[in-house]
Amino acid sequence: MEKKTVLFICSFNSVRSQIAEGLLNARCKNRYTAFSAGVAPAGPNPYAIAVMKEVGIDISTQKSKKLSQFAGTRFNYVITMCDRAKLAVTGSIPNGEIKIHRGFVSPSEIRENNAEILADFRTLRDDIDSWLTEIFPDCPARSEGSKEDKK
Repeated sequence: MEKKTVLFICSFNSVRSQIAEGLLNARCKNRYTAFSAGVAPAGPNPYAIAVMKEVGIDISTQKSKKLSQFAGTRFNYVITMCDRAKLAVTGSIPNGEIKIHRGFVSPSEIRENNAEILADFRTLRDDIDSWLTEIFPDCPARSEGSKEDKK
């Protein structure tokens, strides 16, 4: 079976799209190859890396990429993950057989303490994880795993 390709896009390619890329690649690596990009890449966020590590997924080697790096590339799915990116990239989004939008709010780092910031990032991670289950029902939920995907 040929793997399908997925491009996740958000403004800075530092949190939402990085988390989605890591989750889908970990959950469904035999069915999908996920990539991520941003309008103005800012580098992976350390909090995103930390909350993904908590669930056994290492995204520390993922890089922020400019959307323009994927110009001319055709994807099976092109998914915008924030309203700002959807508006900013209209007309410059790479070709996709299926285009999906879901505006996730980026967690705030302007909080009273580190525990509150981490809680916001955990909530976002879990929301994205649940949403991926809806979009890709052929992929097991993160907690379920899959014999096929662990090969």
